[in-house]
Amino acid sequence: MSNNIPAPNPTLYSMAFFDVQNLFRHAKDAFQVTYGDGYHHPNFDPLKLHHKVSGVLGFKPNLTRFYTGIPPLSESEMWSGYWSNRVLALKRSGILVETRKLRYHTETLSDGTIHKVPQEKGIDIRISLDLVSCTRRKEFDVAIIFSQDQDLSEAVIEVKEIAKEQGRKIEIVSAFPESSLATVIRGIDKTQWFKFDKPFYDSCIDPRDYRPTKFQPRTV
Repeated sequence: MSNNIPAPNPTLYSMAFFDVQNLFRHAKDAFQVTYGDGYHHPNFDPLKLHHKVSGVLGFKPNLTRFYTGIPPLSESEMWSGYWSNRVLALKRSGILVETRKLRYHTETLSDGTIHKVPQEKGIDIRISLDLVSCTRRKEFDVAIIFSQDQDLSEAVIEVKEIAKEQGRKIEIVSAFPESSLATVIRGIDKTQWFKFDKPFYDSCIDPRDYRPTKFQPRTV
């Protein structure tokens, strides 16, 4: 399930950085799941996943940071309401949440149909800046980045240089889903890789439905 990981050390504190849409997109890809399988939203519990990975690696989990794009109300009432409810719950549980509004561009399909495609802007930059600033403030010994976004590799290099100047060694782990079906099989360059399978991921699912009440299925 994991390879090339740092040696356990229960005196070291880990901070988690969740690139939410990147992690969830690759989980759906690696595990080949569908909407009907309960994977219709980023369904993981970040606290559970952070604590479980830290437990396997042998570190003490510290702050959990959560980064995601969200649609405006004008684009989707359901998803805007979902994220409003979920962000509130995350903050109440002590998670630091950073959001960016999704931007949209139009694409024309082969049949002439025009549809809007959401784009997430600024998330990788925000994660990179936080990685650097948290390193300067010595807020973690281990950074666990739940992402496979190679755009973060430059921040990883900078973080290691800062730690070297501070006279300390830090560990940086890229945690991501793995299966024989995954189309992306690499973690972030210059990091240690921690790969997890579907049972590992599914043990950290958040069962709550954050959609506004009128969008939730009726119970008999």
